[in-house]
Formats: sequence, C-alpha cells, structure tokens
Amino acid sequence: MRLECGACAIRDWKRGDEWDLVQVANDPDVSRYLTDRFPNPYTLQDAYAWIDLSEAKRDETNFAIEVGGGVAGGIGYTLGTYETRLTATMGYWLGQPFWGRGITTAALRALTYYAFKTHGLRRISSVVMAPNAASARVLEKAGYVREGIMRNGVVKRGEVYDLLLYATVR
Repeated sequence: MRLECGACAIRDWKRGDEWDLVQVANDPDVSRYLTDRFPNPYTLQDAYAWIDLSEAKRDETNFAIEVGGGVAGGIGYTLGTYETRLTATMGYWLGQPFWGRGITTAALRALTYYAFKTHGLRRISSVVMAPNAASARVLEKAGYVREGIMRNGVVKRGEVYDLLLYATVR
C-alpha cells in the first residue's frame, strides 16, 4: 500500500527501513509522549524486530511515513473488535528533523480517509498527553474534535498527565 500525501507518502514498512528508523526514532524528544511500547533508546535490534513484525502481520494498519525516499516516522491504527468493530484508534509519530512542516497533518488526513473507506468505520479516535500541544494541533488541523479529558490518565517518565481524547466520525 502507498498513499501520496503531498508533503509525504504513507507506505508499508519494508526490509531496508531499519537504519532510517533508528535515525529518526532514537530521540528522547520523539518518544517523550508516546506509549512505553515505543523503545527508548531505539536500537537497530528494535528496528529489525519492528520490521519483522510488520512484514509478518501485513494487516494494512501500520505504516511508515516517507519523506524524500526515507523513513520520517510512523502512523497506524488499531481496529476495534466486537461492539467497537466500527471504530479505530489512531497513533503516529514523526522524527524531529521533520517537525513543523505539515507532514504529520497530511499523513493523518490521508490515513483517516483510507481507514474510513477501507474498513467501513464510523469513528476514529486518538489520545494525546496534555503537554503535547503540537500533537493536539495536528489532530485539530486534520479534523479531529476534542471530546474530553481523561484526568490523570497516564504515567510517563515518572510524571502523571491528563489524556486529551480526540475523535472524528464519518
């Protein structure tokens, strides 16, 4: 799968992405507001494990963000199951050298459209840690609406943060 987004492209992860992945992901500022499942430091071994998992799953819900032929970040969604089967939860990250260029917004808009169309979804949500104002702006620019605050919703690096809940509906 490949989606052209203007400022970037969204595509499947592939063997050969490992070195680019480490270069952009191994940054404490990148992982600062991401789930603890995202390693820090991000090693070449982590990159190989991620590419292996992505190639094995090929579920068409987790993708690389490509800029200038190289990996700039990642974006994907988790499909709901059972009674939440018409929903998904979106997540994304971008390497610091690419911040402030509209890349994440372009990728999020494109993948949101793709997810609605491909899976017949009714709702896509995303949460952002309250101090991450840049990510909240990305969601808003991509058409997501803030629905609420989950007070004391997460602990990251020893700090307790509220989570801001955003969503868009079809």
